[in-house]
Amino acid sequence: MYVPEHFAETDLAALHAFMREYSFATLVTQHNGAPFASHLPMFLDAGIGPYGALLGHMARGNPQWQALTTGAEALAMFQGPHAYVSPAWYEPNPMVVPTWNFMAVHAYGPARILPQDELARTLHQLVDEHEQAFDPPWKLQLSRSMRDGMLGGIVGFEIRLGRIEGKFKLSQNRSEQDRRNVIAQLSQSAHGKEIAHRMSQDLERK
Repeated sequence: MYVPEHFAETDLAALHAFMREYSFATLVTQHNGAPFASHLPMFLDAGIGPYGALLGHMARGNPQWQALTTGAEALAMFQGPHAYVSPAWYEPNPMVVPTWNFMAVHAYGPARILPQDELARTLHQLVDEHEQAFDPPWKLQLSRSMRDGMLGGIVGFEIRLGRIEGKFKLSQNRSEQDRRNVIAQLSQSAHGKEIAHRMSQDLERK
């Protein structure tokens, strides 16, 4: 991913937090010599290796899982909030053009297929991660036959991360006043509120 220095996010804790918050990722591999993508929920285990590992699963009918058996590098893309930015929001300047603010993380690493016992454990982790927001949380408790049937229809995988790239394009190349103007404008729309909040956080931490 092309990442200009002023938009780069390199703090591992911040990258991990982003990947957890926007955990529905796009998994990209090669299939029959062409790019192949699947949209999948992923669970980040930060305790595996220096950068963590991504755990997930897909339908056995999805041919992409075959690309994960070779040990080749896979790419998981995490997309966060984004919004159009009008040059009308900047201080008067004839040399400005529209742009798009966004947040994205790309995570790379070799993949492997999980054996059934690890897949079962990963499913519990994924469910528990998302159910913790509810009271009471639902628990994954299946009969042996139902469990075996479910596991037979999916393929689990682990991507042990070797590098993570973060691009948080939040108008860091603009003046403080321009950034505050953009935040004020984006805050007025339902779609823009989230990226405006992220811009505010970034502005205050500098």
